[in-house]
Amino acid sequence: MKSKLSLVAMGFLLVTSQAPGATAAIEGLSIDYINSASFENSTSADAQPDPMILKLQVRLDQLNYSVGVIDGYDGDNLRKAIRAFQTTNGMPADGEPTAQVWEKLEKLTNNSKVIEAYSLTEADAAKPAIDTIPDDYAEMAKLDSLAYTSRAERLAEMFQMDIDLFERLNKNKDISKHGTEVLVAATGNNAVAGSVNRIEVSKANGSLSGYGENNQLLVHYPATVGSRQTPSPSGTVEVRAVAIDPTYSYNPDINFTQGNNTEPLTLPPGPNGPVGNVWIDLSKPTYGIHGTPDPSKIDKDQSHGCVRLTNWDAKQLAQLV
Repeated sequence: MKSKLSLVAMGFLLVTSQAPGATAAIEGLSIDYINSASFENSTSADAQPDPMILKLQVRLDQLNYSVGVIDGYDGDNLRKAIRAFQTTNGMPADGEPTAQVWEKLEKLTNNSKVIEAYSLTEADAAKPAIDTIPDDYAEMAKLDSLAYTSRAERLAEMFQMDIDLFERLNKNKDISKHGTEVLVAATGNNAVAGSVNRIEVSKANGSLSGYGENNQLLVHYPATVGSRQTPSPSGTVEVRAVAIDPTYSYNPDINFTQGNNTEPLTLPPGPNGPVGNVWIDLSKPTYGIHGTPDPSKIDKDQSHGCVRLTNWDAKQLAQLV
């Protein structure tokens, strides 16, 4: 079945915690300390990740309400996920992290771990194939791939985490060594029962939702949806194809002009390419749903008209349509 994509131009689509007195930075905290974070004892501080917020983010992600990058900070993408969760579970959809939301999340996830230990494989510890990604498309086109530029970047994306959070949790650990144990978000496999046959995108809400049988919400993601200069199209289109690890075809005569590049270019595949490592092609020419090299900027910057997700959210969606 071809998936239908409704691009909603206006209106909403669907529609913290340390122990008392604790002030230490999140690095150095034990797994048990973070896993036992409670709603009542939140002492959120803007200067550092809050274990309660971190727990909320992982819990929502475990139930396929994505917050984008898991970073331990409150923000719009967390509130969107809470709002979608509240709507699905018959609560007032105000996006507030209430005790009712907390208790329901704990129940549905069986109070499972939010942070766990992971032992690095030889592939995890391997030296990255590339050190830096140039900004200029012509220089990118000369490379063999647009791969991860550090072990921390690769591991953070593997567990849907912000690099800063990963590095805080694993300060002074040697991630170039096979067998090193690191602390990561317990996101699991994010298994989804069923397949997506309808997608709705809201520019106003900065989100994408995937629905299955009987209009059941299966996945919800924060999304960057176009820009004022190149807005995403309104209306209904179809998902035509899916490409994993795609090359990127740059054509300034059709899309936009990057820097001084006036000729077509083909950029190599990789998670740090302009469309990340997933492209979901739409029946509206040149438009698609895709990943990003900058997951922390989802719905915090603009796109060239397409719908941009984190690489891991785009990959999950690609498997469901």
